[in-house]
Amino acid sequence: MDKTNSNFLKKLFLNLYRADTEDKADEIIKSLGTRFSWTPYGNEKGYFGVIENQQASAIPAIVEKITNSIDALLMRRCYENNIDPESDDAPKSVDSAIKLFFTNSDNWNLYSEKSKQAESIQILASGPRKNTSLVIYDDGEGQHPQDFPDTFLSLLKSNKNGIPFVQGKYNMGGSGAVVFCGKKRYQLIASRRYDKTGPLGFTLLRKHPFSTHEEETLKSTWYEYFLFDGKIPSFEINSLDLGLHKRHFETGSLIKLYSYDLPPGSRSVISRDLNQSINEYLFEPALPLYTIDTPKRYPHDYNLQRPLYGLKRRLEEEDNKYIKEKFSEKISIDNEGSIKINVYVFNPLLEGKTVKETKETIKNEFFKNNMSVMYSVNGQVHGHYTTEFITNTLKFNLLKGYLLIHVDCTELKTSFRNELFMASRDRIKQGENSSLLRNKIANNLKNGRLKNINKEWKDSVSISSENAENLLKNFSKNIPMNQDFRRLLGNTLSSEVKNKSKNGDPESNPKRRNTKEIQFNPQRYPSTFKIDLKSKKDSEIPVTSIPLDGERNLFFSTDVENEYFDRIEDPGELKIAILSSPKNEVHGGDKPGLPNNPDTLFNVSVSSPINGKIRVNLKPTKMVKTGDKINLKVSLSSPIEENLDQIFMVQISDKENKPKKIKEPTRKEERLGLPECIDIYYAKWEQLIQNGIDIDYKKVMIPIVDGNKLEKIYINMDSTVLKNYKSKLKTTEQIKLANNRFISAVYFHTLFLYSISKNNNYQFSKQDDVSIDLADYLMDIFDSSYSEFLLKFEIDSLIENLDE
Repeated sequence: MDKTNSNFLKKLFLNLYRADTEDKADEIIKSLGTRFSWTPYGNEKGYFGVIENQQASAIPAIVEKITNSIDALLMRRCYENNIDPESDDAPKSVDSAIKLFFTNSDNWNLYSEKSKQAESIQILASGPRKNTSLVIYDDGEGQHPQDFPDTFLSLLKSNKNGIPFVQGKYNMGGSGAVVFCGKKRYQLIASRRYDKTGPLGFTLLRKHPFSTHEEETLKSTWYEYFLFDGKIPSFEINSLDLGLHKRHFETGSLIKLYSYDLPPGSRSVISRDLNQSINEYLFEPALPLYTIDTPKRYPHDYNLQRPLYGLKRRLEEEDNKYIKEKFSEKISIDNEGSIKINVYVFNPLLEGKTVKETKETIKNEFFKNNMSVMYSVNGQVHGHYTTEFITNTLKFNLLKGYLLIHVDCTELKTSFRNELFMASRDRIKQGENSSLLRNKIANNLKNGRLKNINKEWKDSVSISSENAENLLKNFSKNIPMNQDFRRLLGNTLSSEVKNKSKNGDPESNPKRRNTKEIQFNPQRYPSTFKIDLKSKKDSEIPVTSIPLDGERNLFFSTDVENEYFDRIEDPGELKIAILSSPKNEVHGGDKPGLPNNPDTLFNVSVSSPINGKIRVNLKPTKMVKTGDKINLKVSLSSPIEENLDQIFMVQISDKENKPKKIKEPTRKEERLGLPECIDIYYAKWEQLIQNGIDIDYKKVMIPIVDGNKLEKIYINMDSTVLKNYKSKLKTTEQIKLANNRFISAVYFHTLFLYSISKNNNYQFSKQDDVSIDLADYLMDIFDSSYSEFLLKFEIDSLIENLDE
């Protein structure tokens, strides 16, 4: 290319790169001469629907760009090591590629090392605050200009399908972000090959603008990119100053997204807000990266460059003030591989903050995208559930807003994952695999450590209220209980049949009496590991029996710290192997055959250590039969003691005779029962506040819901509305009557509103379409003038006034 054309194209590229909004880019495009032509993206006008129907929101679309950048860096390192990416010598996973190509990756927990590596992938903001454009840069493999049509500008080509250590497969992810680029969909693409063997190529992608004739005759438009003299424009460079952090551009790739439609929670300083959102979607990225804003946009902000390395590392930081408890579960899924569940329970009250402020802080820091349950593959979130999973599936309502569940699906079989996630990698498919996985996760969490945590939270907010209970009993005896009324409320007072002393009183349980808590001294690495099973003779291995259709929890004692399986640095693992079984015996020999995969014979669940105990749950699969005897070896990794092994036998017994299930009542016959009525005064507020329940003088009542069941109604006797009402009363009798009336009115109106709303399956949301659950809706109702209305007006008097 002659020097005149090269200088012209370089100037054009720099003008486009420095254009901060789509309107400025549009002005430049309108000035192009006849030597520029436009060709359809993917060489097919019909790909409009493919591009438009990818990621459902702007943040996952950016994450796809970042994932492509990570892939590009891994590919570059592969080429630099003279390895064919599709050969047997190439790494077989993302994790193995990082260990092979980035030997200093163990030091990325150090800020200086993490920041240095993060310079290789950068997201930079430009333009007005309310019309932000973004640049995504990487110094990965890069592409020659002539290869653009088969890489950046192609669709549905499986150019990464045979490379196991990258995320991409169908060459689709890179196009998902363009639909969020303003109204004209401008996206600048530039790249130069990593070995500097060619020039810098660039082009501009856009949505084809209809002419008047096309508007009248065509049903849909298409995406297109420009060519110069029929080729991708290019020019020679050594390096360019493009405003990157601590470097000039020499090789790699640049993508500019003009006037990008960032969601409201990510529109301010991107080094903070966008950083947090991407952290959620990149739960555990393979490589760190930078998010960078400019002094021009935020002159008074002094932290405009922040490295980003995934939400997991934020959650796993030592002395994390946000996290109260964390644990993990590893579960095999019906011979389809395994998942690992990491559970994080947040502190309900942060130091120096109210409950409301704490909730808001946790939401802004960790739940910007309303993802309470995250499904990920190789650290990238592929789908999620909202708090609906916490309240409706787990039925742990008290933990809503304080619980984050991460499900790592990397070890699931590829065929299973393909039926689990959409090709856009941002949504879960509704189907057999997703239902199976959801049920497995729910059953595990509802019957494991999280169940105990939920019970601890419920027990910690238990406050007795004999006065309110007696008032409720006396009042309810006089309620005319016709059939419809009974169906709505239930026909008994649960408080009359409960023996509360058995729930939380250690004296009620003989096994818990006179026991002394043993001090647990956790070690970084385990030195002991023993199964909690006794053998009949010291020379025999322990034996446990599992019914063919049942399951068994086995416990192993150890001295390792709780975070051993999940910590970022030097984590350990527990492995299970089959030593002998009816499936692998070698006939004619005197030794067992080679170990099989235990997942073929058992669905296995392994819990992270909890104060010296590791739980392993075994559930036989259809591959075993009654009478089978299987020797298992469980090994706990330990660099100081080599591996610590325990061997035991599992004997498969007959199916359990389960009692016949009583037919569940239909929805119309469902009886909720009457919840506890608890009057609470200022002196006991702190007990609720310490457990994340917001109460102050404005609060009138607090419903405690467990799943769909309304268990308790706290009534605030020191609320402003009641205090103001009683301040005008003169006698003790009047005040007592006001208290009783307040309790009865608030209690029964709460109960009626809850029951009617729940039975009719009402859903609630605010004007901004943010959904709220029924309990929060009722609290808002009573915190307004509704409770004051209940105190001041008698129904009979109100009707008489209306008649007048």
